Amino acid sequence: MGIKYYTISHIPKTTPHNRRPGIAMVPKYITIHSTGNQTSTAQNERGWLTNPQNKRQASFHIVVDESEAIEVLPLNEVAWHAGDGNGQGNRASIGIEICESGNRQKTLSNAVRLIAKMLKERSWGVGCLRRHYDWSGKSCPRILMADSWQGWKDFIAAVEKELKSVQAAKVIVNGKECEAVIIEGKTYVEVRKPFELAGFKVNYNPQTKITEIVK
Repeated sequence: MGIKYYTISHIPKTTPHNRRPGIAMVPKYITIHSTGNQTSTAQNERGWLTNPQNKRQASFHIVVDESEAIEVLPLNEVAWHAGDGNGQGNRASIGIEICESGNRQKTLSNAVRLIAKMLKERSWGVGCLRRHYDWSGKSCPRILMADSWQGWKDFIAAVEKELKSVQAAKVIVNGKECEAVIIEGKTYVEVRKPFELAGFKVNYNPQTKITEIVK
């Protein structure tokens, strides 16, 4: 994937203010946001969704920063992120938040690689990418707005370039398939899946950034 850590850490279905409504979704698009907070990390953004002080309904599917990506809602469930009510933005798109803190170039590179992988897995092209702005007119993703959205155009071009370098692959463990991708001749697979299929337990500590694999 190109990101050192991809963590699945879904917020509970009981999270207040309907931030995980549990509505089934068949995604057709990927919608890009930026957090609007220059000091917040992926872990902070995930934590904010379950913070009792947060009274907003808004949510998202994945947040990415300079070192990791966290999937906070299943990608086949609705998140309230596009500002278009029951429109296609909320009902048919995966919302990705790009953090504005830390090394901006590294964060954008991580986002590009993540999105290219997602597109490849779904046999989608960059035509499936949308800005928050496209659904509701909100000035988002803010970090890509400069020079009449030239940042967005450059981002799309980077994803397209990355997409051409990514090849879909499969890893077989105990007769069961794990999705993988080949990037620059190396095969990447999410570490959790093959080890769990082999009977191991995989424990990731987000504070220490250590993944422990045990029988």
